[in-house]
Amino acid sequence: MPKRVELRPLTEEERTELERLSRSRKAEQRFVERARIVLLLADGRRPTEIAAEVRRSQPMVYHWLHRFNEQGLTGLEDAPRAGRPLTYNEEERGRMIATARTRPEKLGLDFGHWTLGRLVEYVNEQLGIPISRSQLGEVLRAEGLRWYQEKTYFTESPDPQFAEKRGRL
Repeated sequence: MPKRVELRPLTEEERTELERLSRSRKAEQRFVERARIVLLLADGRRPTEIAAEVRRSQPMVYHWLHRFNEQGLTGLEDAPRAGRPLTYNEEERGRMIATARTRPEKLGLDFGHWTLGRLVEYVNEQLGIPISRSQLGEVLRAEGLRWYQEKTYFTESPDPQFAEKRGRL
């Protein structure tokens, strides 16, 4: 017969925090759900019942049971994800952001606004920072900068010098 896994006894502070979190409307939904799972376990409910009630798998309920037993409230937080660490230091990130916030004319360029493609090209060639379009987009998005898609129109431009002013595409 398999060993029965049970939730360890909760401290008064843990129960108070779990109840607050399970009723929260501002906390992220995954934390609310995890707190609710632990509280249901503390009330003596079976993991199979809890899985059906919260519409999650039974192994997931057991996962949070084990994590809470081992780490307490901090075990309900997300674990660090695997992946490559940031390869750009703060100085390089600062230079990329400063460039994005600078008008291209001030840098001696022949176009009036940045597109992400133009900025990637400038950062790679002029600043000497090798970066992909998607990675630069992530760096700028983390800083709160948003890019728009350049619109093209299939009509004659009223400005005869439009192509020259637009610059290189």
